Amino acid sequence: MLRRAADIVLVRYFIASLLALGVDMVTFLTLLHFGTAPTLAASAGYSLGIVAHWLLSSRAVFTDGLAAPGPERTRQKVLFLLSAMFGVGVTTGIVGAADFLGADPRLGKLVAIAVSFTVNWLLRRGLVFRASARA
Repeated sequence: MLRRAADIVLVRYFIASLLALGVDMVTFLTLLHFGTAPTLAASAGYSLGIVAHWLLSSRAVFTDGLAAPGPERTRQKVLFLLSAMFGVGVTTGIVGAADFLGADPRLGKLVAIAVSFTVNWLLRRGLVFRASARA
């Protein structure tokens, strides 16, 4: 059963997302511990999380959709980064809306994680790594 689950692209993407979130959070919390400004720590953590997600997504999730080195791979990296930035916008908008409406921003963040995960999955499966758009 575990072997069959590992063959499902969405399951691998979910695991890659969790690992990338782990890189993000460990970096963020470590930098905070050493006195780094919160905004810089958050930016550094998110940036390293994007790098981790690219490596995991391109090598372990969408294996049949990775472009050959050169202009196509560069295009793919740019699309991946744009999808990540779109995810940041979605997250910021949802957390901001929750805060504006008087809701707990942490609850907004939980909703934003789910929405951002879904949006990024759709963008990456259908656009960035489109050759591997099977689930």
